[in-house]
Amino acid sequence: MSNILKAFINIVNNYQVGIKEVTNGNNRANNMGEGLENYIKNAFADNFKENDIAKQKSNIRNTFSYIGTKNNPPDIILKKGDAIEVKKVETIGTLQFNSSHPKAKLKSNNSKIKIECKRCGDGNWIEKDILYSIGHIPKETNKLKSLWFVYGTCYAADENVYQNIENKIKAELNNIDGFDANTNELGRVNNIDSLDITYLRIRGMWVIKHPAKVFNDLDKEKEKQFNLIAIIPLNKYNNFPKNDKDEIEKNTLIKVQDEIISDPNNAAKEMHIKLLLFKS
Repeated sequence: MSNILKAFINIVNNYQVGIKEVTNGNNRANNMGEGLENYIKNAFADNFKENDIAKQKSNIRNTFSYIGTKNNPPDIILKKGDAIEVKKVETIGTLQFNSSHPKAKLKSNNSKIKIECKRCGDGNWIEKDILYSIGHIPKETNKLKSLWFVYGTCYAADENVYQNIENKIKAELNNIDGFDANTNELGRVNNIDSLDITYLRIRGMWVIKHPAKVFNDLDKEKEKQFNLIAIIPLNKYNNFPKNDKDEIEKNTLIKVQDEIISDPNNAAKEMHIKLLLFKS
């Protein structure tokens, strides 16, 4: 089974920074985003050196139990493994999550995930670790400048922290005539005009700082042409197969460091992590 350590090694051993554009329409941002997602899939499926299209597709099917759609999280799920969300940015600033808040874990009772995701072949799962894969592709280029892999428990607070805010907003909006809270968004206002043909969708826009901003004290080296970083909870790292850990730790191109970050639920509490760094 694949995991973040295998993907990390595959990227290091098959160093590529060009993201192949997906020729699907004229929207470059969408094309680059799809290209990055394919890059991430190929890293986990060990497809970088595979030229046979049929074999590539077979590797993808053997690696992932679910491949999602643009409007429903997550983007992909590893067989008997983590959920992966892929984010593309053109500058190092913030990430937009639209109406779905950042997640520490992916839970099967989430109303925004599809039934196919809940029945993706991993049994009756309740929650999965979620891995954010954030690629920086500067504007007007197809070059991957940096790629961060960050586990949700290191990056986002528990679900109730965000849900409490949404509930407070909905409670205030409930005073508006025609307000309907039974949506996957913040709500909807019906019966606006005399003909009752107009309604207002109320959507949130969750935004979170890029990991390079959040964890800027961990990466003390200067940026190079390509920067690959992974932040993994220590207990998660310790449970990976020994062969995968040995391959990472014996590779002289990769720095493996024990670090401490602040717990997203309590900044006064420590969280122990493994930091993986590759720069070229």
